[in-house]
Order: sequence, then C-alpha cells, then structure tokens
Amino acid sequence: MPLKLAQGRADDSRFDIERNAVLRNASRAARGYDAAAVLAREVSRRMGERLDLVKIQPQRILDVGCGTGADLRLLAERYPQAHRVGCDFSSAMLREAGGELPWFKRLLPGGRAREAARVCGEASRLPFAERSMSMLWSNLMLHWLTDPLPALREMHRVLAIDGLLMFTAFGPDTLKELRRCFGQADDAPHVHRFIDMHDLGDALVGAGFAEPVMDMETLTLTYDSLDALLRDLRVSGGQCALAGRRRGLTGKQTWSRVRAAYELHRREGRLPATFEVVYGHAWKPAPRTAPDGRNIVRFDPKQRGRAL
Repeated sequence: MPLKLAQGRADDSRFDIERNAVLRNASRAARGYDAAAVLAREVSRRMGERLDLVKIQPQRILDVGCGTGADLRLLAERYPQAHRVGCDFSSAMLREAGGELPWFKRLLPGGRAREAARVCGEASRLPFAERSMSMLWSNLMLHWLTDPLPALREMHRVLAIDGLLMFTAFGPDTLKELRRCFGQADDAPHVHRFIDMHDLGDALVGAGFAEPVMDMETLTLTYDSLDALLRDLRVSGGQCALAGRRRGLTGKQTWSRVRAAYELHRREGRLPATFEVVYGHAWKPAPRTAPDGRNIVRFDPKQRGRAL
C-alpha cells in the first residue's frame, strides 16, 4: 500500500530517505544526543500521559527506535514489573545508553535483570520472535522511513494478540518555515516531507492493526538565529537525509536568501520552528483466518442461549 506524501508527488524519488544517511547522522549525534533531545523528551512525556487512558499491564515492552534509551526509563517507572527491550539500528546510540540503576543497586540480587535489554536491529526487520511482545512503543522514529508500512507490519508480527502499539511521528507541517525559505532560495530539497496523520492511520490498518486512534498537535520552538536551529538539528541527528539533497556545499548566495527569508518570520526577537507531532495507538486483534487461509470461528459457551 503506497503512502501518499502530504506535499508533492508520492513518486518523486528525490524525497526518498536514504537509510545510510540517517544512520550516519544518528551515529555522529549519539554522544551529545541526550543533551540536545529536548523536543523528543517532551513528546515522550506527552505520549506517556496518553497511557493514562489505556488499561494494560504489559509483561514485555519493546521500544522501537530507542536511541540512547531515555524512554525505557520512563516505561520502567510506569510498568516496573515489565521486561523492557530497546531496539535501535545505530550501535553508537545504544553504546551511549547509560545504566538505569545506580551501580550499587545493579550489584544486588536481580539488579541487572531489572535493567532493559538493548538490541541493535532494523525496524523493518525486527530481530524478535512472533507475538513475543505485549506492548510496542516508538517515539519519533517512523518519519525516518520512506515507507513506514514494512516497519508497521514487523511491529504487528512481534506483538502479541491484544497487544498495544503506541507511537509518535512528525507530520507535514514540521519545519514548514525552513522548507518554505529554502524553497524560495533554490530547487534542491533540503527538508523532509513528512507523512500525513491520515496516511499513517491507513498504514496501521494495512499492517493488520485494529481500532487505530490518531491525533495531532503543533509545538513551536523558538531560536535566536537560524544557525541555532540548524545546530539543534545537527546535534540531534536531524539533518537532511533525502536522496535528492544537495551533495556539495550550499553557496553563499543561497544561504543569504534563506536567512533573509527566515528573518521575515521573526516575532518578538525570536525565530519560530514548527513541529507537527502525530500521536497514534492501535491494537493487534485476534486473527480471522488460519495460516492456510481457512476462516477461524470462535465459540464462546457463555454466549449459548443469549437473547438477541
């Protein structure tokens, strides 16, 4: 099921995301990521608040795209008895993940067992058994994929029946000011085109999930200068990873036009940067057909004699 990009043509290969470029950017940013990931932590906090509305006590939780593991600590506070696993495709990010317990608590009986396991792996090829996790969590990862459907199918595969998937991703209005300013300066793509909330909902259904719930909010960060925004993107691994991005240096004239265009957005001495955050959750239902294609008929003796 091809996804329609919210802006531009879906078949414009310039806007394909290069996996190796994303990995390279993330690995370079790993050492200083925790200090720079202010937005990711705030989105994680808001994502966690949505768990207040969900009745679930998961035994095994998988964080897909865990980075340095900050969300694993949040999940440990909410579900202290759950076994937690973090998975990320950047080994450099995983190496930066600090211990969740003080060293003296790790020496106590069962101390190390209480810490989350960390595994290096791809979202589209998760190294976990079928139906092995009771809850999946993924914070700001899916938009780094040209097509999130293969990853959603993998999440569906490893999730247990009646298991919950919760995720966030950036939506189409993310960095709209920067996109517009670069568009006025040259023809090369400089900013990703993020997938619309409704397309992500369609992808959930296409991957086999049920009862998808989607919503969105807009967060705005402000900066003293365009350089400060670009530095934030760089140190958090958020540089452009598009196939059609400019490979050489951007010329001085282009940068001058971009800076002048962005200055028109300045309000009260600050430059805004918009981030559209999409929140979603869905459940894995029991299958309706067997692997050989036969329909599954469920019989509940408690329903016998029930009035219609």
